[in-house]
Amino acid sequence: MSENSETSGPQIPPDQAPPDRLCADPKSPYHDAALLERGVGVRFNGVDKNNVEEYCVSEGWVRLTVGKTVDRHGNAMTVKYKGKVEPYFRDLT
Repeated sequence: MSENSETSGPQIPPDQAPPDRLCADPKSPYHDAALLERGVGVRFNGVDKNNVEEYCVSEGWVRLTVGKTVDRHGNAMTVKYKGKVEPYFRDLT
């Protein structure tokens, strides 16, 4: 009866889990267009975020876009936050 189980949500099989790291920028080595097209949501510190540019679960950080601000190359400006990152596929929820 000393079984440890997470009660944060349903357990997703590893073959259906989102990757450890994913980026929306096509120039990044962590970009996967097929997964992004399928729809990956990110829950950061218990709050669903819709402005995530990149995330890494193992390192515990997300990059969030800052409004409509862009740099001199036209890329969205981002801010890196550390915390608990929980990615999920939107079609499984």
